[in-house]
Formats: sequence, C-alpha cells, structure tokens
Amino acid sequence: MANTLSKKEALYAKKVANRKLGSSLEFTTSRLGWQVSAALALMFWFFARNGSVMWMGVAGIYTVAALLQFVICKRITKEVTGEANAVSPATRKLGWLLLPFVFVGDFFLFISGCMLIKNNKNLEYQLSVYSTLVSIFIIVVSMLNLFKETQAKTFWLGIGLYGIYTVLNLVVMQAVRKYTFSKKPDKKFLPYAYISVAGIALGNVFSFLLGIVALGKYYNKNEEVNVEWIDVIRRLFRNYMACIGMFIVIFLLSVSVASNLTFEYAIAIDNNFRVRLAAPSLMYPFGCDDYGRCVFTRIIFGARISLLVGMISTFLPCLVGGMLGAIAGYYGGKIDNIIMRCLDVLAAVPGILLAIAIIAALGVSTVNLILSLSIGGISGYARTVRAQVLGVANQEFVEAAKACGAKDGTIIFRHIIPNSLAPVIVRVTMGMGSAVLSTSSLSYLGIGVEAHIPEWGNILKAGSKFLESNPYIAIFPGIAIIIIVLSFNFFGDGLRDALDPKLK
Repeated sequence: MANTLSKKEALYAKKVANRKLGSSLEFTTSRLGWQVSAALALMFWFFARNGSVMWMGVAGIYTVAALLQFVICKRITKEVTGEANAVSPATRKLGWLLLPFVFVGDFFLFISGCMLIKNNKNLEYQLSVYSTLVSIFIIVVSMLNLFKETQAKTFWLGIGLYGIYTVLNLVVMQAVRKYTFSKKPDKKFLPYAYISVAGIALGNVFSFLLGIVALGKYYNKNEEVNVEWIDVIRRLFRNYMACIGMFIVIFLLSVSVASNLTFEYAIAIDNNFRVRLAAPSLMYPFGCDDYGRCVFTRIIFGARISLLVGMISTFLPCLVGGMLGAIAGYYGGKIDNIIMRCLDVLAAVPGILLAIAIIAALGVSTVNLILSLSIGGISGYARTVRAQVLGVANQEFVEAAKACGAKDGTIIFRHIIPNSLAPVIVRVTMGMGSAVLSTSSLSYLGIGVEAHIPEWGNILKAGSKFLESNPYIAIFPGIAIIIIVLSFNFFGDGLRDALDPKLK
C-alpha cells in the first residue's frame, strides 16, 4: 500500500513539475535552443569530415553553444521545479552569454538569452526582441558578401541603413522596458511606437506590430476592456513554435527587401566558370553550381520569388473564392447550387494537374504560374467562407441590418464577412506553405518560373544532377523549401489556436 502511494505521489509530482516547465518561457526557449544547436553542430561536423577548416570552426562554435545552453537549461529546470518556483537572478545573468551567438547565425540562443535576461516579459518586449533579431540577422547575412570579390554598388548604403535601423531597434527595446510595463503605455513611448510602425517599409512586420500594439493600447478609451486583436497577438506569442515560424517567414520577407541593396544580382545569374562547382567557403557559403553561380546568393534572391508567388497565388483565390462563397452562403437556393456545383467541377481536378494543364496551354512564365495555382485554390476558399456565412447569416445583428434597410452588399461585406474571417486567415497562412511548395515543384519540373530566374525549385533542379559528387548544391535549396513550409505550418497552427474562442 505504501509503495502504491509513493508511486502515485511521484507521478503527481512529475506532472506538477512538467506543468511548471511547460508554462516557463525560459525553459521552453532554452530547451529548444540547445537541441537545435546540437543538431546543427552534428550537421556541421559532418560537413567538416573532409578536414574543412571553415566547417570545423563553425561546428566547434555550435558545439560550445549547445553545451552552454544545455547547462543553463538544466539550471532553469532545477530552479523552476524547486522550492523557489522561479529562475534565480544569477541564472538570468547567464543569458547575456547567449546573445553573441546571433553573429554565427544561432538565433535560437539569442531569443533564449533575451527571454532569460528579462523577468517580466510583456507582448511589447517580445515583439521588440524579434524585431531587433530580424534587423541584426539581416546585417549578419549581408556581411557575408564582404568575402566576395565584388559587392553591390549599394552594399554600404544598405549596411548603413540597416545598421541605423538596428540601433533604433535597440533603443526602442530599452524604451519598451521603461515605458510599457503598465496596462497603458506611457505617453513618452509614442515617438518610439511611430518609429516602429515605419519599420514595415523594410519588411519588418514585428516592428510594425510593436508599434500598432502600443498605439492600440494607448488610444484604447476603455482600459477595462482589452482590445480583441491585441489579445489574439498575445495568445499567438504564447506558442513558441508559432513565433519561430513567424520569425523565419518575416526574416525571409525582410531579407528579400534588403537584398535589393546588399546583394549583387549578377552573381546569382551570370556564368563564372572559374568557380564552377566550387565547394562551400566563406566566399561562397553554399558553394557554386555548374555555371559558377553562387548558390547562397541565388537562394537569397529565390526567397523573393517563392514568397511573392506563394502570397499572390494564395490571396487571389482567397479573394475570388471568398466572394463566391459569401454570395452562395447568403443567398442560398439556386444561386448557391449553381456556384457550388461549378466549383465542385473545379475541385474534381487535382490542383497540381490543373496547374500543369494551364501552363502547358499558356506557356511557362511567372504570371501563368500564379494564375494556374490561383485557379486551383478557389473552390477550397469558397467552401470555407460559405460554411462560415451559413452560420453567421441568421445571427441577430444581420436581421437587424436587414430591418434597417441595409443593402445586401453592405450586409455581406460589412457585417457577415468580417465575422467570418478567422478560419479564412488560418487557411491563408497554411496555404502559403503549400503554394511555395507547389511553386518549387513546378519549377523543378521545368514548367514553373523561367529557368534563368533564381527560384528554389530551379536551384534544386540544377543541383539534382550532382547529388553524388556535389550534393550541397541540392541540399541547401531543399532545406530552404522544407524550412519555409514548416514555418508557415507552425505559424498557421499557432494562429488557429489564437483565433479559437474556446482557447481564450
């Protein structure tokens, strides 16, 4: 009997400890930090098997990073599950040791360090951390061009611009720590909020969100009632994997903007047979393909095409399908039957097969690729919106609008659709990953983006011919595709949970 009780007590204590650790952001970030760092260290040691000094150096740094983060994670585990139930100030100071690893590309340790240093972490602080990380990471990636023979004419202009922007981000982060830890931000923070909003011009969505969250809180007239969309963002940032996915997507978006200044496009498209099939080095971090083009530079510019095609080919069917679904759900009857039966015919054809058929008929081009992917997605969005409209159309506020004499168009677009957006937003977010994957797949088959344009599918296709002799040419674009698809999926999962009213 005593043994049974002791086992139950031990099991209960373990559950309590796991619950404490699960609610600790410091533990969550540190655990993932050392795990990812260790995995990357093993990968780099594999690349260094031929005695490459560069890969051995990188692998050694990541090994040290993983060990340091592992030790910190163990300390956090002991303190959070102990009597204090909190991380000690001494352990928090160790977070400063993790910050420099961002300069070797380990953003997991930078995030972990920032979350460890600060005890009280509100939404604005987390947004400022990710915003600063994006700007620092862009500079780190861009500075790799210093090892090349030539740089873009606007390279130093871009570095200077993003350097100033990084300093502004650090200043804003300090202002966040000083002025935003009450329910309503201090009036002194308003200039910093407007500076943050301006960050959208550089593609930094985190900076933009920081600004509008602070402004939304400040101008909220009823302080006792939380702003709904701010609550959605706050719930989203409780999911660390969703934040990581969001960071990767926003970083690729930002680096696509920055590449116009800091990267030389000619290196990505011009032939240079002197460095044909060159191995990875500081000059060419991902090596060169069979035409002597820098694979790293091609992947950077390829992110622009992949994201652009993915976003447009997701928003277009969302717009068209959403309108058709809203009309079908609102009017019902014959209109509903006609619209949905036509869309059933469209849905009967596999999306990738439909895209191939359209491109075969219209020819290979980026515009035709977007068109082919968009047409195949219309029926899915129409069904999603129609299902939501059927549930909303009979609500009292819709009946009240009809009683007041509102026109059907006003009711649909002003009352029904805004209250049906949550599942559509989630579908759009997760659909972007599928669109990027479809874009790369069609380009790999030779019927997507034109062959001379840097796009991840094209780069992967070029590298597939050298899988035995020079596998890195195909490995790196393949990893890029996997990462962006996973990022959209993680972000979509987190957004779905944040928008779910049952999980508020």
